[in-house]
Amino acid sequence: MKQRIIHFVLLATALFAISGCAGNLYNVPKETFEKKVRILGVAPVMLDADSDIRHPEKDALVGILGEFNRSNTRELVGQLKKNGTFFVVQALPDEPDQLFSTLFFRRERRDDAGVIYNKHFFKGPELKDIIEKNKVDALFVVVMSGLTKHGRRYSSNLINYVESDYNNLVMTAQILDTEGTVLWEYPNFRKRSPSFPTFLALQYPDFDEAEANADDKVLVHFKTIDGIKRALAKKTRSAALSNAEVSALYAEAFEEMVSLLKPETDPFAVFKGKKKEPAAPPAP
Repeated sequence: MKQRIIHFVLLATALFAISGCAGNLYNVPKETFEKKVRILGVAPVMLDADSDIRHPEKDALVGILGEFNRSNTRELVGQLKKNGTFFVVQALPDEPDQLFSTLFFRRERRDDAGVIYNKHFFKGPELKDIIEKNKVDALFVVVMSGLTKHGRRYSSNLINYVESDYNNLVMTAQILDTEGTVLWEYPNFRKRSPSFPTFLALQYPDFDEAEANADDKVLVHFKTIDGIKRALAKKTRSAALSNAEVSALYAEAFEEMVSLLKPETDPFAVFKGKKKEPAAPPAP
């Protein structure tokens, strides 16, 4: 009897944890979202070039990021289709720089629940016009931007570290309706433990240089343009497109976002009896 009680308590605890992870991650009731958003439009991945990007060769970096954003948007659309949350997922044909210029209103550096990120706000009338013109219910918007955060970077031996302000690239996402309401967002603060991984670090501490010069001071450098390009070009098998390879960095970032849109499961279904199938209508 005692073992049964312990087993039940452990099972209930596990199910409670699962139910916490499977809670409503939308900014509106789940039922409202499902009724409201049947056809999802996906904007091309956009770059906020005027954000906090401090690389000394910024113009060259912006050009490279624009190219990779364009070539990897297809993976985002594919993952959203495979997710199964929406009836139809369709990509917008708009050019990303022009679209961002049309929609962008302002950005705000935020620190919510210990998560530092850039929140973007968009022009209401222009947003409504684009959604209605493309005959979709809502728009999925991903924006890449620069963000400087204080943190630690460790050496390869994981013992030494340098604490400093590091310049990074990050990706945020929102689902917006014609009224400009944010129906869902990433980073997602409805998740029990919000996470917001850096897309790509633009700086690194040069431990090897300090060791070679017998210097206690470790300098922080920007990665080279070629190094950044190689990091972005590193391939992995697509999670959504058959027989295709995509940038590993983009695939991982999109997977993190899209995982927060998966249909919910009922963690207590194990305790519920199997529902009877409706009886077939009598033959005529």
